[in-house]
Amino acid sequence: MAGMTLAGPTVDEVMAELAALEDPRAREVNERHGDDHGVNLGQLRAIAKRLKTQQDLARRLWDTGDTAARLLALLICRPKAFERDELDAMLREARTPKVHDWLVNYVVKRNPHADELRVAWTADPDPVVASAGWALTTERVAKDPEGLDLAGLLDVIEAEMSDAPDRLQWAMNHCLAQIGIEHAGHRARAIEIGERLRVLEDHPTPPNCTSPFAPVWITEMVRRRNA
Repeated sequence: MAGMTLAGPTVDEVMAELAALEDPRAREVNERHGDDHGVNLGQLRAIAKRLKTQQDLARRLWDTGDTAARLLALLICRPKAFERDELDAMLREARTPKVHDWLVNYVVKRNPHADELRVAWTADPDPVVASAGWALTTERVAKDPEGLDLAGLLDVIEAEMSDAPDRLQWAMNHCLAQIGIEHAGHRARAIEIGERLRVLEDHPTPPNCTSPFAPVWITEMVRRRNA
């Protein structure tokens, strides 16, 4: 399969290049976050810039199952070229947080099936799949809220966020904050839900970064916009 391409590098050549960039220290850091690869993301982006868009190569790199190869695939693919069911399958086999995040943010958000997938994924019993649905909903809250039931979203967040598994809880909390930041009419309720549930209140926040605790996050972002 790798040798079928006539123009540009084969999968084997790209895999060899990625293997040569493997850094044990980078892998150690990444594995703490659940990402099993040791390639510097800056170097990965440099390879992607050189390869440019190559949809067939991207699909074959994805099929290797290798995390670094999949991240590269997501950088060189053509987001609009994927079918709905293909993206659904890719999300379910994404495995690592970085692959999941890049797939949602770099590919699914730019695909014509994004909203259909958003609705399906949000209702999925798998919390990792559901977290992708919430991430897409957060994007809609910020950029295209027309037709969203914001009060209904707040109802679900209020009822389910406290007990949600980590990835899903993080995505719901982001949606809560985004509703509060973007929609003044729902701001007081979003802050009140955050204050009552206390989700991520104690999350360690580096200096000069905004806390993910929704009441702090909302208040700070609104303050900056009005400054």
